[in-house]
Amino acid sequence: MSAYSLFASLPNLITIARLGMVPLIIALIVLPNWMAAFLVFLAAGISDGVDGFLAKRFNLQTELGAVLDPIADKALLVSIYVALAITSEIPPIVTILVVSRDVMIVGAFIIAWAMDNPMEVAPHFISKANTAAQISLAAAVLGVQAFGVDIGDWFFYGLYICVAVLTLASLAIYFVQWLRHMDI
Repeated sequence: MSAYSLFASLPNLITIARLGMVPLIIALIVLPNWMAAFLVFLAAGISDGVDGFLAKRFNLQTELGAVLDPIADKALLVSIYVALAITSEIPPIVTILVVSRDVMIVGAFIIAWAMDNPMEVAPHFISKANTAAQISLAAAVLGVQAFGVDIGDWFFYGLYICVAVLTLASLAIYFVQWLRHMDI
């Protein structure tokens, strides 16, 4: 593999590495090794920014990267939410909402694709705000556990509500877009 070919593949390789972090962070949460889980989560976040920057800055966007990047992001977040619910660090209902939204959206895209009517993936503002809230909640839980800080239940209740409301709003927007796209 030439140096250019390796550089051109770097964003995708970083994304694949982020996918590889998923089982590691889950194992660290379950152990529990909170500091290591927090650091892997931080590394995953940095890698997401780096692969996106490289792809855009050096025009290294690929079809594979366009598919892998959101899969890596969702696999990481969904897995963390499931692990945090199993370890009783977040309420199961929050995890159920997060996972159900992603499953329904992926299902809608698969149905549209299977019916020869593929949809363009175009995240909207609410979806981006939802992702930011989900990341903030995961980071806060991991950070509080890693550093042993007590920031109060009220803070987490606010984050739970924020994540729940934005998750439902995002699902509703995608559902309406899908219905229109499918002429229902």
